[in-house]
Amino acid sequence: MRRGNVNDLLGFIAVAREQSFTKAAAKLGVSQSALSYTIRTLEARLGLRLLTRTTRSVSPTEAGERLLQSIGPRFDEIESEISALSELRDKPAGTVRITTVEHAAETFLWPAMARLMVEYPDINIEINTDYGLTDIVAERYDAGVRLGEQVDKDMIAVRIGPDFRIAVVAAPSYFQSRRKPRTPQDLTEHVCINLRLPTSGGFYAWEFRKGRRELKVRVQGRAVFNAVTMMRGAALEGFGLVYLPEDLVEAAIQEGRLVRVLADWCPPRPGYHLYYPSRRQPSPAFALVVDALRHRT
Repeated sequence: MRRGNVNDLLGFIAVAREQSFTKAAAKLGVSQSALSYTIRTLEARLGLRLLTRTTRSVSPTEAGERLLQSIGPRFDEIESEISALSELRDKPAGTVRITTVEHAAETFLWPAMARLMVEYPDINIEINTDYGLTDIVAERYDAGVRLGEQVDKDMIAVRIGPDFRIAVVAAPSYFQSRRKPRTPQDLTEHVCINLRLPTSGGFYAWEFRKGRRELKVRVQGRAVFNAVTMMRGAALEGFGLVYLPEDLVEAAIQEGRLVRVLADWCPPRPGYHLYYPSRRQPSPAFALVVDALRHRT
């Protein structure tokens, strides 16, 4: 059946059920004259009068009533199936890929995603930890998580955590034969635990700020890792100073297993943000991920 014939039948069903050309035309979004022409064309093609028209009402003829009863329910079934398909399209499902750093993944990202996956079993989450500034478009990630100061201006950024501080710490045994550093420059005389970056095989430069003064110090040491948990472990064993988010070492500081230095050079830093391209059309699953991660004060 040609598409035009289907539209003619849909027009007839609307008029027969509404018993009004005016109401049916408004429902279908067409003009009353166009709808009237459609019905006349259908009647001419079938060789039957389908509607009885008076100045006050419109009603199906015997042939029209028979046609309405036979095809009306079938079109209703088609509309019902199409609605079901639309619900399936809008159902939160699929895989969301996110690149992040280890600390953000363990502290904010995974706890929120674990809860989301329980509530929505058709959503899959892939989390990749990487200390490089990954090109999420080129690498086909849905989003990335980095500190607010690291997010490109052309990205949509959503805060997922509060501001936090860095702590420079070492085990008490490390200071038994060394003086505590009083300024970041003193770190050049100390053994430090380094974080390896994936780009160019370099080490992360420790960042400090006091008032308007900002410093970056490239430290030296015997132990190098690309995982913050292992860096913390090495510090607890006395292998040197380490530069880590405060919440990772706070308990050990309170217990006396780690000693903090240079606290006055470590002010709060911008918290983690989820970022993604501004031109991205969010899927229902991705929209739920963003809402689940959004930081609420």
